[in-house]
Amino acid sequence: MSAAGPTGDGDDDYTRDSAEARLQTAREASGAALANIASHRFDPADVRGNVENFAGAAQLPLGIAGPLLVNGEHAQGEFHVPLATTEGTLVASYSRGMKLAREAGGVTATVLDDAMQRAPAFGFDSAREAREFGDWVRERFDDIRAQAESATRSGHLRDIEQYTASRLRFLRFNFTSGDAAGQNLSGRATAAACEWIQQEYPGIRYFQLEANFATDKKTSQVNVLHTRGKRVVAEITIPNELMERHLHTSAQLMYRARQVSNVGSFMSGVNNNGSHSANAITAMFIATGQDVANVAESSAAIVHAELVEDGDYYYSITIPALIVATYGGGTGLPTQRDCLEMLGCYGEGKVLKLAEIVAATALCGELSLGAAVISDEWVDAHERLGRNR
Repeated sequence: MSAAGPTGDGDDDYTRDSAEARLQTAREASGAALANIASHRFDPADVRGNVENFAGAAQLPLGIAGPLLVNGEHAQGEFHVPLATTEGTLVASYSRGMKLAREAGGVTATVLDDAMQRAPAFGFDSAREAREFGDWVRERFDDIRAQAESATRSGHLRDIEQYTASRLRFLRFNFTSGDAAGQNLSGRATAAACEWIQQEYPGIRYFQLEANFATDKKTSQVNVLHTRGKRVVAEITIPNELMERHLHTSAQLMYRARQVSNVGSFMSGVNNNGSHSANAITAMFIATGQDVANVAESSAAIVHAELVEDGDYYYSITIPALIVATYGGGTGLPTQRDCLEMLGCYGEGKVLKLAEIVAATALCGELSLGAAVISDEWVDAHERLGRNR
């Protein structure tokens, strides 16, 4: 046992005594009281599987934005949206966008695709052998799928994409994962399939279970094109009169600003031509127990806007790699379960509903911030609401 207490391998790791021992070691090393870290309502036994060397809790302020009106296939009606953040003005801005959206008839949200990946690489003596292996994988797909699905209760192997470079063959296994995010599921199932492949196919000289083509916790062009997690679109058409009344700007000015922002995005090479979808996604991820590092992929977005014939403003955001869960991971922790229950999204059969709500929330924030920049309210709002005085 280390001076900080058990390291996560023993049965006594998740006890109040173990947590206090770690904190005491940290107090002695740092000279800090650490009273706030120690003040929490967790039963240490409840965090098994979520953290090792448990010592306390990092608490964040949580605000509630809304109500948000969503016209989804899974999320229908009004929702009060929990946002955990330390950025002043954020909740107010999202609430303003939600008010506008509600008066415009709500945000339409649609999940277009659902896939979680693991992407192994196989190496051969030559490019021709790598090509032949690819042919074999296509021919034996049903057998490979059976092996993969034997290692999971809820995962289903949809297909296997193939990519080549030199004498390497990259296989991108695409799974559906039910209400779980699916990274662990896809890893376990792909490992089972690849073990069988190595036994069945001669000539494999090199194998690596993950070769950075699933792009875990990294933004990537392949995910923008092919989906990772949920591919979801939120869209709305806003009457110009509402733009002027609530956002103090016009559809024409918003559209011109969108064109300028598209040029800036192109020049800078960003993964998102919107303003700040990462704000909504991060705040909701923390509140609802998602793996926050997945914001790296989930914040990629494609914003598109049009001036429609009657002068109103069509606006949409496509999030191609939104990784969310309503089961497993941190979703069952007490505060996070409360937030999911607030949205009606805790438990089985709710993950597509949550994806629609997240995308609709992101859209409202995009509209509000975009208008604030145009109407010169952005800096003033941060001065009024975003400073600790």
